[in-house]
Amino acid sequence: MCPSPLTSVIMKSLEKLVLAYLKDITGPLLNPLQFAYRANRSVDDAVNLGLHLILQHLDRPGTYVRILFVDFSSAFNTIIPTLLQTKLNQLSVPSSICQWITSFLTDSQQLVRIGTLMSSSRTTNTGTPQGCVLSPLLFSLDTNDCTSKDPSVKLLKFADDTTLIGLIQDGEESAYRQEVEQLAVWCSLNNLELNTLKTVEMIIDFRRNPPALPPLSIMDSTVAAVETFKFLGSIISRDLKWDIRIDSIAKKPQQSLYFLRQLRKLLQPAAGAAETVLHSRHQICSLHINNCLVWLSYKIRHQKITENGSAAERINGAPLPTLQELYTSRVRKRAQKITLDPSHPCHPLFELFHKYQDSQT
Repeated sequence: MCPSPLTSVIMKSLEKLVLAYLKDITGPLLNPLQFAYRANRSVDDAVNLGLHLILQHLDRPGTYVRILFVDFSSAFNTIIPTLLQTKLNQLSVPSSICQWITSFLTDSQQLVRIGTLMSSSRTTNTGTPQGCVLSPLLFSLDTNDCTSKDPSVKLLKFADDTTLIGLIQDGEESAYRQEVEQLAVWCSLNNLELNTLKTVEMIIDFRRNPPALPPLSIMDSTVAAVETFKFLGSIISRDLKWDIRIDSIAKKPQQSLYFLRQLRKLLQPAAGAAETVLHSRHQICSLHINNCLVWLSYKIRHQKITENGSAAERINGAPLPTLQELYTSRVRKRAQKITLDPSHPCHPLFELFHKYQDSQT
């Protein structure tokens, strides 16, 4: 288990003020494909955009996709404060704030306490404390200049979860392989270590007789090919089917159903119904709608998940919203927020919707 540094309440309050200030300044300058720690961005948006790019590309003949799921070693602990200060200056952050952040990250005295035992203190001048308010945003700002130069290669980021999507046409992989090399070079120049043992690749190829493709290598290490991968909470496979994801979602509520039965037995009948309905909504429904904007939009079969909802209804004796109702409600809210945000990377996907709305007004 990685320990999280503890800071004082006063320091956390000051960090929150600086955090809000940094977001206002750097927000319009951030890489649009960085989805973490930004307003109106979510994991679902990142996964949906990635899948949209993949499926749209595969609609054309002679195409396939190579996806590199990058893993970094102790990503938050590798930031060099002086290098970060230079990048913050380039993002129009005032020099006084840059100097404060540099001072905040340097000459930090750290020690470890376990019970009554305490280690000697040690001074650190690298990295951002993972338990601090500013750390996630500072990491995003430090990696903001890590982008793809070729339009056929998309670099999606959610904090330190980095995914390189190569949209290959007619077997031409030079752009994809060059971007992988440039990513490795960027990491070496920015003190970020690629974990080649955990970095894996998935190839999605729906051609009738696909040839054997040459493996990918990073720093003389061959990247392992995988059949499935948990991409930002959604399990995707080479065939882009959702059977594995559905099975995992269907299993999770089983434990909640057990506690729901116990809760019904312990509470009085009058209060029991209200309490169990509330528990059902918070537990069962939350598990079902996790990433539903991703997988349910592809009209897959979800009978197993529906059965969990029916079981919960029988236990508490009250109806719950259906999976389709939850999905419809969430997708409308997300679509409305995206259409009102021109900076959102999914905004162009709603151009036809905008034109229709304009024609109606």
